[in-house]
Amino acid sequence: MEPVDLVVQAPEIPASALASLVAMTAAERTMPLRNASVEAYLLQRIATRADVEPLCAGAGIDYAFVAPDLVRRRVRLVALDMDSTLITIECIDEIADMLGIKEQVAAVTAAAMRGEIDFRQSLTQRVALLAGLPVTALQRVYDERLRLSPGAAEMLAGFAAVGAKTLLVSGGFTFFTSRLKARLDLDETASNTLEIIDGRLTGRVLGDIVDANEKAARFLALRKRVWEGDAIAVAIGDGANDLPMMHAADVSVAYRAKPVVRAKATFALDHCGLDALLNVFR
Repeated sequence: MEPVDLVVQAPEIPASALASLVAMTAAERTMPLRNASVEAYLLQRIATRADVEPLCAGAGIDYAFVAPDLVRRRVRLVALDMDSTLITIECIDEIADMLGIKEQVAAVTAAAMRGEIDFRQSLTQRVALLAGLPVTALQRVYDERLRLSPGAAEMLAGFAAVGAKTLLVSGGFTFFTSRLKARLDLDETASNTLEIIDGRLTGRVLGDIVDANEKAARFLALRKRVWEGDAIAVAIGDGANDLPMMHAADVSVAYRAKPVVRAKATFALDHCGLDALLNVFR
């Protein structure tokens, strides 16, 4: 069996939990990791994975079984979703709040992210409800409500430092992705464009909708352009419309994700910020 390491991290790891993990896995060596704003440890060459998941779940610890050669310098592409991944909000829900219909729109958003309804249809329905809203409301959402997820900027900077390209691919809107591209020095973005006439939303999306399949296509196109040797392409998301992109990646990461996404990802971050990935790719 190939050797495997265990990375465990959380805002705080109880000493008793760490001791139990070391004992149950029979790790050859334990060392602290300091690449992120969390408490993290590398348990090298563990003998077994048994019981790691339930212990970590009970203690609020994120864990990752990693091959020793999963190193950051091999990462050539990092692609991530925007809403509830790179940022803490669902932009369309906050836009809807400007019209007093956030609850109505948010219910549809949540169902789409769980994979219960078709994303294209749900987006068309939700955008139609925004007809007549002045474009200044979008700027208010960006200025007053949009916040980066914890550790997002640090994570992007860490991968950029080794030459990885970054792709922000979203079923959301170019109004926000274009601003985040400039703010975070991202390489490429792909998202939907809201039609605006006379300073107001028409309730329509211009051009083809960026849905799950289009996300995967944009990811694969950039992956092909940057590919070399033993490169790794990483995809990060939280909703069902991220799954095709994540499936196409060498390493997929579920960030505070819906159960259907978490179950299919290589790694999951439920308790730490995005910068915790820098401990996984050492």
